[in-house]
Amino acid sequence: MLLVRRCWGPQLAGRRPRCSCQSPAGHGGSSGGKDSRGSRVREKPPWRVLFLGTDHFARETLRALHAARDNKEEKLIERLEVVTVPSLSPKGLPVKQYAVQSQLPVYEWPDVGSGEYDVGVVASFGRLLSEALILKFPYGILNVHPSCLPRWRGPAPIIHTVLHGDTVTGVTIMQVRPKRFDIGPILKQETIPVPPKSTSKELEAVLSKLGANMLISVLKSLPESLNNGRPQPAEGVTYAPKVSAGTNCVRWEEQTSEQVLRLHLAIGDIVPLQTVWLENTIKLLDLVEVNSSILADPRLTGQAVAPGSVVYHRPSQMLLVHCKDGWIGVRSVMLKKTLTATDFYNGYLHAWYQKNPHAHPSQCRFQTLRLPTKMHQKTKLLLCNSTLSS
Repeated sequence: MLLVRRCWGPQLAGRRPRCSCQSPAGHGGSSGGKDSRGSRVREKPPWRVLFLGTDHFARETLRALHAARDNKEEKLIERLEVVTVPSLSPKGLPVKQYAVQSQLPVYEWPDVGSGEYDVGVVASFGRLLSEALILKFPYGILNVHPSCLPRWRGPAPIIHTVLHGDTVTGVTIMQVRPKRFDIGPILKQETIPVPPKSTSKELEAVLSKLGANMLISVLKSLPESLNNGRPQPAEGVTYAPKVSAGTNCVRWEEQTSEQVLRLHLAIGDIVPLQTVWLENTIKLLDLVEVNSSILADPRLTGQAVAPGSVVYHRPSQMLLVHCKDGWIGVRSVMLKKTLTATDFYNGYLHAWYQKNPHAHPSQCRFQTLRLPTKMHQKTKLLLCNSTLSS
């Protein structure tokens, strides 16, 4: 195991590594080498794998590993065990549910079992792994990360991909390094176009299958993949932190219609966008881009419109809400219950104008919901990829 330290210790310190890593020796094993228990390090499959994960994205990777274990012809994986984190749900997180249903040994973090493993695999785990743990695996620990590193390092890459309107994304298979997330060498990386108007949940489904297939490809030639790993470029580094409470409160005066739509696509499946109407909190459930034929309506042009102003557009049966730069469509909302735009107009908006025929429309507009400071600090509704599974 000292060979592992000599190989990648200098990289962590920012210096040139002292070994060329031309054999499994650079990753903890060698021809005739021993692992941490004194057993001979395997140089080819089948591998003994410990998987660490939580959510639907991770479950797809686990499913692929499980299928590979049960494939008697290829013999890629000999043993597969699972580590997940505790959950408030009695059923546990998706990875635990799958492991239990598939009768795979499953442990709750920080318990990682006591078996001998050749390699670890982590996907959407959300915990920093110690150097001591990494060194228990002759071939280290691989991470299946749903972005093209070094873009979107961190716990919420899919959310930030959608939130920032990226047109290209992908999956990276990398080696895990201790103390920091997503900084290790890249073993394999593939890109795909982001489908237009896709939500984070929809994109997660696509990337999870891509990542699972990529991991199996890496495991088929693991020593070679590790030897050919490349450092992440220093340019293009961006971070994908968890999204905090209050992000779902639309700021009509500050956000453009495109930004509001991206926000909805990024987190709307997890937590709906919110606004205030006449002191009532309203959840915006279905937001869409407004097409040019609707925007040509004379009522929407030719005069200054205050951000948050609400108009019911009868032909399209949508509420139109004015953002910083233009209009966005809302097809359904929730007050006490879910309402279509037509229901909201008939039951609330039209009724208000009947009671207040001389009121200025600005008195009936949507306004930004301001969370109380204590609530904002207390709730900290931190959104990351794993919350896409909830």
